[in-house]
Amino acid sequence: MGEFWPVPDALAYLRGSWRVSRTVRDLASGDLGRFEGTTSFGPLKGDGPPEDGGLLYQESGTFTWQGVPRPAERTLRFLPAASRGSRPGGAVDVRFADGRPFHRLDLSAGRYVADHPCSADLYRGEFTVRDEEHWRTVWRVRGPAKDLVLDTGYVRVGRPATTPGR
Repeated sequence: MGEFWPVPDALAYLRGSWRVSRTVRDLASGDLGRFEGTTSFGPLKGDGPPEDGGLLYQESGTFTWQGVPRPAERTLRFLPAASRGSRPGGAVDVRFADGRPFHRLDLSAGRYVADHPCSADLYRGEFTVRDEEHWRTVWRVRGPAKDLVLDTGYVRVGRPATTPGR
């Protein structure tokens, strides 16, 4: 097995529940925060139009920054990507909860780098899949007021993964 684990169908791979552990390091100040919680990828629902085959990403847990724990949550939408040089099924378009584009995610090679410009900041994310139970994201955020590294590990919980046909 190589360093990365190819995923032929990103939405099928992500579906289900994951335990999440994230560190947030402020490189300018040296501060270190930690998020512990869960993420679930489930069917999209709501008042908007139905999204064929998409998943709703719902993350919740506790974020501790400078010794103060606070509840934290985030919602994203993962939608089947229009084929633009990606293998069918391997790529998804990630959108914020309100529908604004966030980034493309193509796991067909087991590793992907995405950029998201946000005002004067640039978010560069590296996504890696280790196996059917573990994947990781590392976001490097640079801008006039930000110099951060967000390192997140995901471990599957709840159900066995579907082994991709490779």
